[in-house]
Amino acid sequence: MVDAVVSFVVQRLGDYLIQEAAFLGEVRTEVRSLKKELEWMLCFIKDAEDKQVDDPMIRQWVSDIRDVAHDIEDVLYNFTLKVDDSAEIDDRKRKPSFLGKMKICLCVFNKGKEKIDLYNIGKEIEELRKRVSDISRRRESYHLESTDNYNLEAKGHDVSRRVRELRRATSFSIEGNVVGFDDDVSKLLAKLLNKEPRRFVISVYGMGGLGKTTLARKLYHNNDVKNKFDRCAWVSVSQDYDTKDLLLRIIRSFKINVLTRELEEMREEDLERYLHNCLQGKSYLVVVDDAWQKETWESLKRAFPDNKNGSRVIITTRIKEVAERSDENAYAHKLRFLRSDESWELFCEKAFRKSNGSEGLEKLGREMVEKCRGLPLAIVVLGGLLSMKKPQEWRRVRDHLWQHLKNDCIHISSLLNLSFRNLSHELKLCFLYLGLFPEDFEINVQTLIRLLVAEGFIQQDTDRSTEEVAGEILDELINRSLIQIDKRCWGRIATCRVHDLLRDLAIEQAKKIKFIHICKDAPNLISSSCRRQAVHFRIMGDWGLGHCNPRSSSLLLFNQRWDPSLPLTYTLGPLSSRFTLLRVLNFEGVVSNVLCSVGGCYNLPEEMVKLVNLKYLRLTNAHIDVIPSCIAKLQRLQTLDISGNMAFMELPREICELKELRHLIGNFTGTLNIENLSNLQTLKYVERGSWAEINPEKLVNLRDLRIISKYQEEEFSFKSIAYLKNLQLLSIRLSDDTCFDSLQPLSDCSYLIDLRLSGKIEKLPEDLHEVLPNLECLSLKKSHLKEDPMPKLEKLPNLTILDLGLKSYGGKKMICTTKGFHLLEILQLIDLNDLAQWQVEDGAMPILRGLRVTNAYKLKIPERLKSIPLPTEWECDENW
Repeated sequence: MVDAVVSFVVQRLGDYLIQEAAFLGEVRTEVRSLKKELEWMLCFIKDAEDKQVDDPMIRQWVSDIRDVAHDIEDVLYNFTLKVDDSAEIDDRKRKPSFLGKMKICLCVFNKGKEKIDLYNIGKEIEELRKRVSDISRRRESYHLESTDNYNLEAKGHDVSRRVRELRRATSFSIEGNVVGFDDDVSKLLAKLLNKEPRRFVISVYGMGGLGKTTLARKLYHNNDVKNKFDRCAWVSVSQDYDTKDLLLRIIRSFKINVLTRELEEMREEDLERYLHNCLQGKSYLVVVDDAWQKETWESLKRAFPDNKNGSRVIITTRIKEVAERSDENAYAHKLRFLRSDESWELFCEKAFRKSNGSEGLEKLGREMVEKCRGLPLAIVVLGGLLSMKKPQEWRRVRDHLWQHLKNDCIHISSLLNLSFRNLSHELKLCFLYLGLFPEDFEINVQTLIRLLVAEGFIQQDTDRSTEEVAGEILDELINRSLIQIDKRCWGRIATCRVHDLLRDLAIEQAKKIKFIHICKDAPNLISSSCRRQAVHFRIMGDWGLGHCNPRSSSLLLFNQRWDPSLPLTYTLGPLSSRFTLLRVLNFEGVVSNVLCSVGGCYNLPEEMVKLVNLKYLRLTNAHIDVIPSCIAKLQRLQTLDISGNMAFMELPREICELKELRHLIGNFTGTLNIENLSNLQTLKYVERGSWAEINPEKLVNLRDLRIISKYQEEEFSFKSIAYLKNLQLLSIRLSDDTCFDSLQPLSDCSYLIDLRLSGKIEKLPEDLHEVLPNLECLSLKKSHLKEDPMPKLEKLPNLTILDLGLKSYGGKKMICTTKGFHLLEILQLIDLNDLAQWQVEDGAMPILRGLRVTNAYKLKIPERLKSIPLPTEWECDENW
């Protein structure tokens, strides 16, 4: 954990050496030296953390490193704040003018009651470097470099070893009644018992505690399975497995007769050859339980001949990539969470031992089972725990549910900790950050990505934007079953959630290193040192944040309600004055039904210019009329998100000075003055007339553009869009009866994958598949197409989602031909009132998984499409 924090600070030191070189002067040498000391120390931190479980001296050593890392962050932020207050910065290169240099040399600012200048900042950094050196020297006295430190290491790994032994000991046991896996068992039994002669790998993946091993055991002990295979073996893997040890245990599990001493004296290659020879001509089943690397099966499969007699391999893992890439001939099965009825059945079996609980206990029990979110391990442990509790004790368990579960079962904490320890520094920071969000909170993925970038957790990549790197990190956490996908919109992950047990793990680990602080109610507001704070209750009046750490770098407020009777200066003003080191301010305001008072002043307060480090500002559902010109002082601002504000507002002309702005989200009208913002990636929503005044040639990084027209105007031309070479998503909503010009210019947008158009088109181009060859999602509304669009649309080679909405097509007949729409997954036909005949030839839409047809009263759905279920209601939500 501390290794992740120190890695982050080392990265920040590197950034400062580059970005603030003009200001550092002689201090630069001290900063570089400090960076090198920390880099050297990183080599030992991970080892120390593994060994600190039972050793107070090492715990103190790790704690000292954590504290100095946080102090380094404070000094760096303070330095930046004073430089920005004192220097006059040239337009883009951030070089000080002559007057600015003089001010740096003479600048004086307060820290407590003491006056400090740039020279004294150098002394602070020098003191920090000495502290780091002292901590490093103490390493020798703790014998961290000693190779004979076996007992200490054994203590550190004792818990995880015991868990592995427990898991191995029960690998061959048979559970009497397994709840909730009937559909999974049926599907996987069919794969195991089919007549495919080639050796075949079945991978089951999902979160720790989901029941992967239980499912594998049920398959392993199935009578039909036992009768099919000549030999069966089971081996449990670990994160730090040894291939020779795995081979030895597989041979023993197969019950192959050979002396133990002979086996142990064999080399790895000899064991492979021996096992291979023993299995020649045999049909076999081997279970590789709890694999962590895709190389695990790769390192074993040489020993398993493909006898073309139906041999099978089952692999269980938490990691999607391991499941999908374990073998060229494999089937990956994602194990689901239990449904509510299955969860309750499993709980009752463990808690009531077949007897009926009282009505009062049932209500409490259902409340606790609901919190388990369908995770079988948590439900089993909870049921077993409560079965030994008196009825009056159930309420106490409910109030401290996760603590009770972790105390009662070594598996809970250790299984989840295994997933966390296996993460890289970058992944650890991002996972810990998830603890800031409220329990069962629906996290907007794009919002989370922008937050991670603003926090500085994501390292720059030469070939990809930091947002793309952050997206890949979240994908990795999803693949490792640490984040659950909640909603998919337009083929992409829109929202995600964190299981309560994993969220609790993130909070527990983050608190150990003072990484985050969560305020659930007013008494919990006090936090002495945490730089990232979240507020989960509604703050009244002057925000009630007087006890929060004023050196906070991040403040995330959830479930807040704006008071439309008060000016924003009343709420945001005091906050801006107190938290001057903020990099992130995220205000999740809920929708208010109270209308703003006529004549009220709803401007962003000018006090916000004090937040010179601010990179991320999100104020949802606020009543904002005016963005003041002084916002140009926030030179580091990357994200300005005022979504949910229904009124269209004008941007100040000074917005063009925010050269680092990447995401501009709200409802904007008037002269935008953004055409020089070359880093801009997101612009939504902008009035059509405002967009028409822009020269977009310099908006080379724009990826997401949403345009709205409120009035009937002349036809819309795509010529301006053609300049946006990196555009991926384009949404344009024109007023009724306003036309689009030719779609041809869109052929220059080679990365365009998502196109949503509302307005007259009348006729699609014949070469649509060449104009939009990479298009994956298409929505057409009010298009007034006169010809059947399907012959042209079905040729789009990558189309996966098609939404034909109100007045998109006025004809009576549609035809989908053989081999058309070969990748289409979702199809919506909405309010096509005149459509009466729909011909779908055999072979068309072969992988369609979602179909919605509404208000087509004359239409008869083709027989083979009637069984296709509805897509989820948010699958084609135009707001995503």
